[in-house]
Amino acid sequence: MKDVRQDFPTLNLKVGDRPLCYLDNAATTLRPLQVIECMDRFYRDCNANIHRGIHHLSVKATKMYDQAHERVARFIRARSWKEIIFTRNTTESVNLVAYAFGDALVKEGDEIVTTVSEHHSNMIPWQRLAARRRAILRYIPVRPDGTLNLDEAAKIITPKTRIVALQHVSNMLGTVHPVYEVSEMARKVGALVVLDAAQSVPHMPFDVNQFGVDFVAFSGHKMLGPTGIGVLWGREELLREGDVFLTGGSMISEVTLEGAKWNTLPWKYEAGTPNICGAIGLSAAMDYLEDVGLDEILAHERSLLEYAEERLSSLDFVKIYGPGIENRVGIISFNVEGVHPHDVAQACDSFGVAVRSGHHCAQPLSLAIGAKHGTARASFYLYNTKDEIDALVDALVMAKKELG
Repeated sequence: MKDVRQDFPTLNLKVGDRPLCYLDNAATTLRPLQVIECMDRFYRDCNANIHRGIHHLSVKATKMYDQAHERVARFIRARSWKEIIFTRNTTESVNLVAYAFGDALVKEGDEIVTTVSEHHSNMIPWQRLAARRRAILRYIPVRPDGTLNLDEAAKIITPKTRIVALQHVSNMLGTVHPVYEVSEMARKVGALVVLDAAQSVPHMPFDVNQFGVDFVAFSGHKMLGPTGIGVLWGREELLREGDVFLTGGSMISEVTLEGAKWNTLPWKYEAGTPNICGAIGLSAAMDYLEDVGLDEILAHERSLLEYAEERLSSLDFVKIYGPGIENRVGIISFNVEGVHPHDVAQACDSFGVAVRSGHHCAQPLSLAIGAKHGTARASFYLYNTKDEIDALVDALVMAKKELG
Protein backbone atom coordinates (compact mmCIF):
# COMPACT_ATOMS: atom_id res chain seq x y z
CA MET A 1 0.00 0.00 0.00
CA LYS A 2 1.30 3.45 -0.89
CA ASP A 3 2.57 5.71 1.87
CA VAL A 4 -0.32 7.92 2.96
CA ARG A 5 1.01 9.39 6.18
CA GLN A 6 2.11 12.64 4.56
CA ASP A 7 -1.55 13.36 3.76
CA PHE A 8 -2.51 13.53 7.46
CA PRO A 9 -1.25 16.70 9.16
CA THR A 10 -2.33 15.52 12.62
CA LEU A 11 0.35 12.83 12.48
CA ASN A 12 2.98 15.58 12.59
CA LEU A 13 1.92 16.54 16.11
CA LYS A 14 3.87 15.66 19.21
CA VAL A 15 2.63 14.74 22.67
CA GLY A 16 5.25 16.28 24.89
CA ASP A 17 8.49 15.37 23.16
CA ARG A 18 7.13 12.18 21.58
CA PRO A 19 5.51 11.76 18.15
CA LEU A 20 1.78 11.11 18.17
CA CYS A 21 0.80 7.46 17.64
CA TYR A 22 -2.91 7.62 16.92
CA LEU A 23 -4.51 4.23 17.67
CA ASP A 24 -8.08 5.36 18.39
CA ASN A 25 -9.58 4.98 14.93
CA ALA A 26 -12.65 3.03 16.03
CA ALA A 27 -13.74 6.18 17.87
CA THR A 28 -12.94 8.58 15.03
CA THR A 29 -10.37 8.76 12.25
CA LEU A 30 -8.02 11.50 11.19
CA ARG A 31 -8.72 13.61 8.08
CA PRO A 32 -6.41 13.83 5.08
CA LEU A 33 -5.52 17.15 3.48
CA GLN A 34 -7.67 16.24 0.49
CA VAL A 35 -10.80 16.24 2.66
CA ILE A 36 -9.81 19.33 4.64
CA GLU A 37 -9.05 21.31 1.48
CA CYS A 38 -12.24 20.16 -0.24
CA MET A 39 -14.35 21.47 2.65
CA ASP A 40 -12.33 24.67 2.81
CA ARG A 41 -12.97 25.27 -0.91
CA PHE A 42 -16.69 24.80 -0.42
CA TYR A 43 -16.88 27.46 2.29
CA ARG A 44 -14.63 29.81 0.31
CA ASP A 45 -16.09 29.41 -3.18
CA CYS A 46 -19.68 28.20 -3.08
CA ASN A 47 -21.17 28.48 0.38
CA ALA A 48 -24.94 28.74 -0.04
CA ASN A 49 -28.12 26.96 0.94
CA ILE A 50 -29.43 24.31 -1.42
CA HIS A 51 -32.59 23.42 -3.35
CA ARG A 52 -34.18 26.84 -2.84
CA GLY A 53 -32.08 29.46 -4.54
CA ILE A 54 -31.69 30.00 -8.28
CA HIS A 55 -28.56 32.15 -7.98
CA HIS A 56 -25.15 30.86 -9.01
CA LEU A 57 -23.84 29.84 -5.57
CA SER A 58 -27.01 27.99 -4.61
CA VAL A 59 -27.10 26.10 -7.89
CA LYS A 60 -23.44 25.11 -7.49
CA ALA A 61 -23.90 24.00 -3.86
CA THR A 62 -27.04 22.05 -4.77
CA LYS A 63 -25.22 20.19 -7.52
CA MET A 64 -22.35 19.26 -5.19
CA TYR A 65 -24.72 18.10 -2.45
CA ASP A 66 -26.82 16.03 -4.83
CA GLN A 67 -23.69 14.49 -6.31
CA ALA A 68 -22.66 13.46 -2.79
CA HIS A 69 -25.69 11.15 -2.68
CA GLU A 70 -24.57 9.62 -5.95
CA ARG A 71 -21.01 9.22 -4.64
CA VAL A 72 -22.16 7.36 -1.53
CA ALA A 73 -24.46 5.15 -3.61
CA ARG A 74 -21.50 4.09 -5.78
CA PHE A 75 -19.29 3.47 -2.76
CA ILE A 76 -21.70 1.01 -1.14
CA ARG A 77 -23.12 -0.35 -4.44
CA ALA A 78 -26.66 0.94 -3.84
CA ARG A 79 -29.12 0.53 -6.70
CA SER A 80 -30.09 4.22 -6.63
CA TRP A 81 -28.90 7.49 -5.09
CA LYS A 82 -32.49 7.90 -3.86
CA GLU A 83 -31.72 5.17 -1.32
CA ILE A 84 -29.09 7.38 0.36
CA ILE A 85 -30.30 9.46 3.32
CA PHE A 86 -27.87 11.86 4.99
CA THR A 87 -28.14 12.02 8.77
CA ARG A 88 -25.81 13.26 11.50
CA ASN A 89 -24.30 9.87 12.35
CA THR A 90 -25.00 6.16 12.77
CA THR A 91 -26.99 6.87 15.92
CA GLU A 92 -29.44 9.16 14.14
CA SER A 93 -29.74 6.70 11.26
CA VAL A 94 -30.77 3.89 13.62
CA ASN A 95 -33.20 6.17 15.46
CA LEU A 96 -34.75 7.16 12.12
CA VAL A 97 -35.54 3.52 11.39
CA ALA A 98 -36.81 2.89 14.93
CA TYR A 99 -39.28 5.79 14.76
CA ALA A 100 -40.24 6.00 11.08
CA PHE A 101 -40.57 2.26 10.55
CA GLY A 102 -40.54 0.59 13.95
CA ASP A 103 -43.51 2.46 15.41
CA ALA A 104 -45.73 1.43 12.49
CA LEU A 105 -44.46 -2.14 12.27
CA VAL A 106 -44.19 -3.25 15.88
CA LYS A 107 -47.36 -3.97 17.88
CA GLU A 108 -47.95 -4.99 21.47
CA GLY A 109 -46.56 -8.45 22.08
CA ASP A 110 -44.34 -8.43 19.00
CA GLU A 111 -40.62 -9.09 19.35
CA ILE A 112 -37.51 -7.12 18.41
CA VAL A 113 -34.16 -8.90 18.29
CA THR A 114 -30.69 -7.43 18.67
CA THR A 115 -27.44 -8.79 20.15
CA VAL A 116 -25.48 -8.52 23.38
CA SER A 117 -22.53 -7.30 21.28
CA GLU A 118 -24.12 -4.08 20.07
CA HIS A 119 -22.87 -0.53 20.44
CA HIS A 120 -25.36 1.34 22.59
CA SER A 121 -26.54 3.28 19.52
CA ASN A 122 -27.93 0.02 18.10
CA MET A 123 -29.40 -1.11 21.41
CA ILE A 124 -31.05 1.81 23.22
CA PRO A 125 -33.28 2.84 20.26
CA TRP A 126 -34.72 -0.70 20.26
CA GLN A 127 -35.15 -0.64 24.02
CA ARG A 128 -37.16 2.56 23.65
CA LEU A 129 -39.19 1.18 20.75
CA ALA A 130 -40.06 -1.92 22.76
CA ALA A 131 -41.15 0.28 25.66
CA ARG A 132 -43.29 2.52 23.42
CA ARG A 133 -45.02 -0.37 21.68
CA ARG A 134 -45.15 -2.75 24.65
CA ALA A 135 -43.12 -5.20 22.64
CA ILE A 136 -40.50 -7.71 23.80
CA LEU A 137 -36.81 -7.09 23.17
CA ARG A 138 -34.69 -10.23 22.91
CA TYR A 139 -30.91 -10.52 22.69
CA ILE A 140 -28.78 -12.98 20.75
CA PRO A 141 -26.08 -13.97 23.29
CA VAL A 142 -22.36 -14.10 22.67
CA ARG A 143 -19.91 -16.84 23.45
CA PRO A 144 -17.03 -16.09 25.88
CA ASP A 145 -14.90 -14.88 22.95
CA GLY A 146 -17.52 -12.37 21.84
CA THR A 147 -18.79 -14.23 18.77
CA LEU A 148 -22.53 -14.55 18.25
CA ASN A 149 -24.20 -17.78 19.27
CA LEU A 150 -26.04 -18.71 16.07
CA ASP A 151 -27.70 -21.75 17.65
CA GLU A 152 -29.41 -19.45 20.12
CA ALA A 153 -30.17 -16.93 17.37
CA ALA A 154 -32.14 -19.60 15.51
CA LYS A 155 -34.29 -20.08 18.61
CA ILE A 156 -34.71 -16.37 19.38
CA ILE A 157 -35.75 -15.24 15.88
CA THR A 158 -39.34 -16.49 15.52
CA PRO A 159 -42.51 -15.60 13.58
CA LYS A 160 -43.15 -13.01 16.31
CA THR A 161 -39.97 -11.16 15.34
CA ARG A 162 -40.57 -7.91 13.47
CA ILE A 163 -37.09 -6.32 13.47
CA VAL A 164 -33.59 -7.78 13.76
CA ALA A 165 -30.80 -5.24 14.41
CA LEU A 166 -27.13 -6.16 14.54
CA GLN A 167 -23.67 -4.79 13.89
CA HIS A 168 -21.37 -5.98 11.13
CA VAL A 169 -18.14 -5.50 13.11
CA SER A 170 -17.85 -5.09 16.87
CA ASN A 171 -16.44 -1.70 17.81
CA MET A 172 -15.01 -3.22 20.99
CA LEU A 173 -13.48 -6.48 19.77
CA GLY A 174 -13.29 -6.14 16.00
CA THR A 175 -15.34 -9.33 15.63
CA VAL A 176 -16.81 -9.77 12.14
CA HIS A 177 -20.32 -11.12 12.68
CA PRO A 178 -22.11 -13.59 10.35
CA VAL A 179 -24.57 -11.03 9.04
CA TYR A 180 -25.84 -13.07 6.12
CA GLU A 181 -26.70 -16.06 8.31
CA VAL A 182 -28.63 -13.91 10.80
CA SER A 183 -30.31 -12.01 7.98
CA GLU A 184 -31.42 -15.28 6.41
CA MET A 185 -33.08 -16.29 9.67
CA ALA A 186 -34.88 -12.94 9.76
CA ARG A 187 -36.04 -13.15 6.14
CA LYS A 188 -37.63 -16.56 6.75
CA VAL A 189 -39.98 -14.98 9.30
CA GLY A 190 -40.52 -11.72 7.38
CA ALA A 191 -38.59 -9.47 9.78
CA LEU A 192 -36.78 -6.28 8.75
CA VAL A 193 -33.00 -6.32 9.21
CA VAL A 194 -31.07 -3.21 10.31
CA LEU A 195 -27.27 -3.34 10.00
CA ASP A 196 -24.86 -1.10 11.91
CA ALA A 197 -21.91 -0.92 9.51
CA ALA A 198 -20.01 1.91 11.22
CA GLN A 199 -16.94 -0.29 11.70
CA SER A 200 -17.03 -2.11 8.37
CA VAL A 201 -17.83 0.36 5.56
CA PRO A 202 -14.60 2.33 6.27
CA HIS A 203 -12.35 -0.73 6.30
CA MET A 204 -13.36 -3.15 3.55
CA PRO A 205 -15.16 -3.37 0.21
CA PHE A 206 -18.86 -3.13 1.04
CA ASP A 207 -21.94 -4.00 -1.00
CA VAL A 208 -25.34 -3.34 0.62
CA ASN A 209 -26.87 -6.04 -1.54
CA GLN A 210 -24.69 -8.91 -0.33
CA PHE A 211 -26.22 -9.39 3.12
CA GLY A 212 -29.96 -9.41 2.44
CA VAL A 213 -30.56 -6.54 4.87
CA ASP A 214 -33.11 -3.74 4.62
CA PHE A 215 -31.24 -0.83 6.19
CA VAL A 216 -27.55 0.02 6.66
CA ALA A 217 -26.21 2.81 8.90
CA PHE A 218 -22.71 4.29 9.11
CA SER A 219 -20.84 7.50 9.97
CA GLY A 220 -18.53 9.78 7.98
CA HIS A 221 -16.11 10.56 10.80
CA LYS A 222 -15.04 6.92 11.05
CA MET A 223 -13.90 6.90 7.41
CA LEU A 224 -11.71 10.03 7.07
CA GLY A 225 -14.74 12.30 6.70
CA PRO A 226 -16.02 15.11 8.93
CA THR A 227 -18.08 14.72 12.07
CA GLY A 228 -21.79 15.45 11.92
CA ILE A 229 -22.50 13.50 8.74
CA GLY A 230 -23.92 10.00 8.65
CA VAL A 231 -25.68 7.77 6.15
CA LEU A 232 -28.76 5.62 6.19
CA TRP A 233 -29.23 3.32 3.23
CA GLY A 234 -32.61 1.68 2.84
CA ARG A 235 -34.37 -0.28 0.16
CA GLU A 236 -36.16 2.25 -2.03
CA GLU A 237 -39.53 0.51 -1.82
CA LEU A 238 -39.40 0.67 1.98
CA LEU A 239 -38.30 4.29 2.10
CA ARG A 240 -41.11 5.31 -0.25
CA GLU A 241 -43.76 3.78 1.99
CA GLY A 242 -42.24 4.59 5.39
CA ASP A 243 -43.38 7.31 7.74
CA VAL A 244 -41.39 10.52 8.14
CA PHE A 245 -38.99 11.13 11.01
CA LEU A 246 -38.18 14.84 11.40
CA THR A 247 -40.61 17.34 9.90
CA GLY A 248 -40.25 20.91 8.66
CA GLY A 249 -38.53 22.50 5.72
CA SER A 250 -37.20 20.62 2.69
CA MET A 251 -38.97 17.34 3.45
CA ILE A 252 -42.30 18.62 2.11
CA SER A 253 -43.70 19.13 -1.38
CA GLU A 254 -46.82 21.05 -0.40
CA VAL A 255 -48.08 22.70 2.78
CA THR A 256 -51.56 24.01 3.62
CA LEU A 257 -53.12 25.09 6.88
CA GLU A 258 -54.65 21.64 7.10
CA GLY A 259 -51.51 19.58 6.56
CA ALA A 260 -48.67 18.70 4.24
CA LYS A 261 -47.50 16.31 1.54
CA TRP A 262 -44.09 14.75 1.76
CA ASN A 263 -41.26 15.28 -0.69
CA THR A 264 -39.78 12.58 -2.89
CA LEU A 265 -36.76 10.49 -1.91
CA PRO A 266 -34.30 11.11 -0.44
CA TRP A 267 -35.47 14.57 0.65
CA LYS A 268 -38.46 13.09 2.50
CA TYR A 269 -36.05 12.11 5.27
CA GLU A 270 -33.75 15.16 5.18
CA ALA A 271 -35.61 17.89 7.04
CA GLY A 272 -34.16 21.38 7.32
CA THR A 273 -30.84 22.68 6.08
CA PRO A 274 -28.53 19.63 5.98
CA ASN A 275 -24.81 19.36 6.65
CA ILE A 276 -23.98 20.36 3.08
CA CYS A 277 -20.25 20.69 3.57
CA GLY A 278 -20.17 17.47 5.58
CA ALA A 279 -21.71 15.50 2.72
CA ILE A 280 -19.21 17.02 0.27
CA GLY A 281 -16.35 16.22 2.65
CA LEU A 282 -17.60 12.64 2.95
CA SER A 283 -17.54 12.38 -0.85
CA ALA A 284 -13.91 13.49 -0.84
CA ALA A 285 -13.11 10.91 1.84
CA MET A 286 -14.66 8.17 -0.27
CA ASP A 287 -12.61 9.32 -3.27
CA TYR A 288 -9.49 9.06 -1.12
CA LEU A 289 -10.32 5.60 0.22
CA GLU A 290 -11.05 4.21 -3.23
CA ASP A 291 -7.86 5.76 -4.59
CA VAL A 292 -5.88 3.86 -1.95
CA GLY A 293 -8.04 0.76 -2.39
CA LEU A 294 -10.34 -0.89 0.15
CA ASP A 295 -8.77 -4.31 -0.42
CA GLU A 296 -5.34 -2.84 0.29
CA ILE A 297 -6.62 -1.10 3.41
CA LEU A 298 -8.14 -4.31 4.76
CA ALA A 299 -4.93 -6.26 4.07
CA HIS A 300 -2.84 -3.55 5.77
CA GLU A 301 -5.03 -3.57 8.86
CA ARG A 302 -4.91 -7.36 9.06
CA SER A 303 -1.10 -7.26 8.98
CA LEU A 304 -1.11 -4.71 11.80
CA LEU A 305 -3.56 -6.84 13.79
CA GLU A 306 -1.38 -9.92 13.37
CA TYR A 307 1.68 -7.98 14.52
CA ALA A 308 -0.16 -6.42 17.48
CA GLU A 309 -1.52 -9.81 18.54
CA GLU A 310 1.99 -11.28 18.40
CA ARG A 311 3.60 -8.43 20.34
CA LEU A 312 0.91 -8.15 23.01
CA SER A 313 0.65 -11.92 23.43
CA SER A 314 4.33 -11.97 24.35
CA LEU A 315 3.55 -9.87 27.44
CA ASP A 316 2.43 -12.27 30.17
CA PHE A 317 0.67 -9.49 32.06
CA VAL A 318 -1.62 -8.57 29.13
CA LYS A 319 -4.98 -10.26 28.55
CA ILE A 320 -6.43 -9.98 25.03
CA TYR A 321 -10.16 -10.30 24.47
CA GLY A 322 -12.10 -11.53 21.48
CA PRO A 323 -11.90 -14.38 18.97
CA GLY A 324 -8.92 -15.42 16.88
CA ILE A 325 -7.66 -12.88 14.39
CA GLU A 326 -9.20 -14.83 11.50
CA ASN A 327 -12.58 -13.56 12.78
CA ARG A 328 -11.47 -9.99 13.53
CA VAL A 329 -10.41 -6.82 11.78
CA GLY A 330 -8.08 -4.08 13.00
CA ILE A 331 -9.22 -3.72 16.62
CA ILE A 332 -7.58 -5.24 19.69
CA SER A 333 -9.01 -4.92 23.21
CA PHE A 334 -6.88 -5.86 26.18
CA ASN A 335 -6.20 -5.32 29.86
CA VAL A 336 -2.98 -5.03 31.84
CA GLU A 337 -2.95 -7.17 34.97
CA GLY A 338 -3.50 -5.07 38.08
CA VAL A 339 -3.98 -1.78 36.19
CA HIS A 340 -7.32 -0.14 35.50
CA PRO A 341 -7.89 0.41 31.76
CA HIS A 342 -8.20 4.18 32.27
CA ASP A 343 -4.77 4.20 33.91
CA VAL A 344 -3.44 2.14 31.00
CA ALA A 345 -4.73 4.74 28.55
CA GLN A 346 -3.21 7.57 30.57
CA ALA A 347 0.13 5.81 30.71
CA CYS A 348 0.00 5.28 26.95
CA ASP A 349 -0.73 8.95 26.45
CA SER A 350 2.46 9.85 28.33
CA PHE A 351 4.24 7.92 25.54
CA GLY A 352 2.28 9.77 22.86
CA VAL A 353 0.11 6.70 22.17
CA ALA A 354 -3.59 7.42 21.85
CA VAL A 355 -5.80 4.45 22.79
CA ARG A 356 -9.34 4.21 24.13
CA SER A 357 -10.41 2.86 27.52
CA GLY A 358 -13.69 1.95 29.16
CA HIS A 359 -16.72 0.02 27.95
CA HIS A 360 -16.57 1.51 24.43
CA CYS A 361 -20.34 2.15 24.40
CA ALA A 362 -20.80 -1.63 24.65
CA GLN A 363 -21.25 -2.21 28.37
CA PRO A 364 -23.31 -5.43 28.09
CA LEU A 365 -20.60 -6.92 25.90
CA SER A 366 -17.91 -5.93 28.40
CA LEU A 367 -19.76 -7.79 31.14
CA ALA A 368 -20.40 -10.80 28.89
CA ILE A 369 -16.69 -11.31 28.17
CA GLY A 370 -15.66 -10.78 31.80
CA ALA A 371 -14.27 -7.25 31.49
CA LYS A 372 -16.22 -5.60 34.31
CA HIS A 373 -14.26 -2.35 34.18
CA GLY A 374 -13.97 -2.34 30.41
CA THR A 375 -10.77 -2.64 28.43
CA ALA A 376 -8.09 -0.63 26.73
CA ARG A 377 -8.52 -0.66 22.96
CA ALA A 378 -6.13 -0.03 20.09
CA SER A 379 -7.71 0.33 16.65
CA PHE A 380 -5.87 0.66 13.37
CA TYR A 381 -6.34 2.33 10.01
CA LEU A 382 -4.53 2.83 6.74
CA TYR A 383 -1.95 5.31 8.12
CA ASN A 384 -0.82 3.24 11.11
CA THR A 385 2.51 1.41 11.26
CA LYS A 386 4.18 -1.45 13.12
CA ASP A 387 6.48 1.09 14.76
CA GLU A 388 3.42 2.58 16.45
CA ILE A 389 2.50 -0.85 17.79
CA ASP A 390 6.03 -1.13 19.19
CA ALA A 391 5.47 2.22 20.92
CA LEU A 392 2.24 0.83 22.39
CA VAL A 393 4.08 -2.21 23.75
CA ASP A 394 6.76 0.01 25.33
CA ALA A 395 4.01 2.06 26.98
CA LEU A 396 2.33 -1.06 28.38
CA VAL A 397 5.59 -2.35 29.83
CA MET A 398 6.06 0.99 31.59
CA ALA A 399 2.42 1.02 32.78
CA LYS A 400 2.85 -2.40 34.35
CA LYS A 401 6.16 -1.43 35.96
CA GLU A 402 4.89 1.83 37.46
CA LEU A 403 1.23 1.01 38.21
CA GLY A 404 0.89 -2.78 38.41
